[in-house]
Amino acid sequence: MSARLPKKPYKTELKKLQAQLVDMQAWVQETGARVVVIFEGRDAAGKGSTIKRVSEYLNPRVTRTVALPTPTPRQKSEWYFQRYIAHLPAAGEIVLMDRSWYNRAGVERVMGYCTQEEYTRFLRQAPIFERMLVEDGILLLKYWFSVSDVEQERRFRDRAADPMRRWKLSPNDVSSITEWESYSRAKDAMLIHTDIPEAPWFEVDNEDKRRGRLNMISHLLSQVPWTTIDREAVEIPSRPTSQGYERPPRDNIVTVPDYASEVIGKKKKKG
Repeated sequence: MSARLPKKPYKTELKKLQAQLVDMQAWVQETGARVVVIFEGRDAAGKGSTIKRVSEYLNPRVTRTVALPTPTPRQKSEWYFQRYIAHLPAAGEIVLMDRSWYNRAGVERVMGYCTQEEYTRFLRQAPIFERMLVEDGILLLKYWFSVSDVEQERRFRDRAADPMRRWKLSPNDVSSITEWESYSRAKDAMLIHTDIPEAPWFEVDNEDKRRGRLNMISHLLSQVPWTTIDREAVEIPSRPTSQGYERPPRDNIVTVPDYASEVIGKKKKKG
């Protein structure tokens, strides 16, 4: 395994790649392209943190992250792909899917949330569905984030001990440890049936999150045929002369308490 990428070169390169993502987004807007990026993989494999770095400086009105909750009873009665279709991009949009229709090939398959018939139907329909998307002009990119069983367990234990991240753990997540081999078999079957030329799978080795993020973002940029768009500079106008406006007395406005000053005061007392 490669040594962990040092923080300084990681941050420097990440900023360069994020700047290119901003340029790529401008190209998507200008050309009316439609881009869907699917993030799948093991629980605690680092999908969410990578999405955060991808979208950090992008316009949320143009680049949307989609992370759907458990389907409602009504949605369960629909065609399986139906609720995902509503979140596909229009012209000039990018959609980042934090998990996707591949839930059926992974957690639903392993945990018994779907029938054998539903699972088999999914493996048959998914390539057809994706070919339809690509044929209609959508650029579909699928990334599988890979992590070892040792590293996954370490990340789970870190989350369990961190009150700020404990919400990331669920009974299904923990089952990833006891059902490791079942998930491995499910992933292998999924790749066999859905790794198609029109929309191939790309694996991201995310044992080291820093390396994984740089590798994934760099690859994403190489897969979108973007070019730099010349954008007109926005000129900041001079403020016009006052027309006699007077602000109402502050006594009429309820202002939130100055908590920040309390923090500074406490710090000075401790010092």
